[in-house]
Formats: sequence, structure tokens, C-alpha cells
Amino acid sequence: MSKVQGGMKCVKYLLFFFNFIFWLSGLLVLAVGLWLRFDPETVELLTGDGAPDTFFIAVYILLGAGGLMMVVGFFGCFGAVRESQCLLASFFACLLIIFGAEIAAGVFGFINKEQIVEEVQKFYSSSITDNTNVNGTAIAKIYHKTLDCCGGSTADPTLCPEEEENKRDCLSAITDFFNTKLHVIGYIGIGIAGVMIIGMIFSMVLCCAIRNSREVI
Repeated sequence: MSKVQGGMKCVKYLLFFFNFIFWLSGLLVLAVGLWLRFDPETVELLTGDGAPDTFFIAVYILLGAGGLMMVVGFFGCFGAVRESQCLLASFFACLLIIFGAEIAAGVFGFINKEQIVEEVQKFYSSSITDNTNVNGTAIAKIYHKTLDCCGGSTADPTLCPEEEENKRDCLSAITDFFNTKLHVIGYIGIGIAGVMIIGMIFSMVLCCAIRNSREVI
């Protein structure tokens, strides 16, 4: 027999529905994280000796949170159906952990946005400093091809032949490219965190209702 009646039964099914949406959100976060990690353009720009890896730290946080969201969403559905106070309390605790991870990924992306961009710009600049370095020349060509740009803040005839002189400089191209990626991480992290606040409220309300019903019995 159900431990909750009346309006609390509605909360129970709302929590179940929320957990299903939460599971789908975790799948979406995981998919976006995998896209950011294995996006061919991003991988090309951040491979090579000395390539900065700060950008991927935020991506790994996002991947971990997405995978955990899917697991927690599944057990949250089970806890709501079984009306288990223990499972719901565990669900709340896991939501709190994921909430912190998502906020961390979002804040990390926004706070370190300039640092990440600067690190990539320095990596590119160092690759074009020494034209005798074969590895550096190869890295520069990857940036020119991927971002459709050429040269640093000033045009370099050895890097940019006449047909490429009108292209935008790579430092600006790097800024635009990584700002877009980092905004995706930030907005997803903060958006999912807002959704989880609703889940924590539902789980606590249902948990308290189950507890009160047991005291009455």
C-alpha cells in the first residue's frame, strides 16, 4: 500500500517524471561533453607537445557529472516508485554533489575563460616563432587550416602568402573559437544546476511526507 496519499501522491509522480527528464538531461550533458572532447577541430588545436589542457579539465567535469546524472536519475525513479526514504535521501545527497560539480564546471569555464584562451594563443605563437622547427610549423598549419586564419597580431609574409593576407589573424580566431566552446560548458552547467534545485525540493518534500506517514501509523 502507498505510504503517501492525496497531494503527496501527485508529488511522487512529479518526482518520477522529473527523474526521467533528469536522466535525459544527463544523457544530453554526456553527449555535449563527448562532443566537446572529441570535436575534430578542438582535438586538432589542442594536440602536440606542450599543448594546454586546461580546456579539457572543464570538459572532464562535465562528462563526470553527465554520467552520474544518468545513474542518479535511474535510482531516483526507483526511489520515488518504492517511496523509499533511504533512496530519496541518497538521491538528494547525490543531487547536491552533482549540483556542486555542475556549478564548478560552469564557474571554471567562465572564470578561466581568458586564461584558457591566452594559453592556446601562447601555444600558437610559440609554434610560429621558430620557422626552422618542423613540429611548430606543422602545428601552425593545423591552426591556419582549422580556424581559417593566418599569422599572429601582425601579418608575417613567411606564414601568409599573398592570397592569405586578407584572412583574420589567428589570435582573434582562437579567442572566438574557444569563447564559444566555453560558453556552452558554462551555460549547460548553470542550467542543469537550476533544474537540480527543483529535484532536491521535490525529493525533500516527498521524503518528509513518507516520514510523517510512518509516524502517524
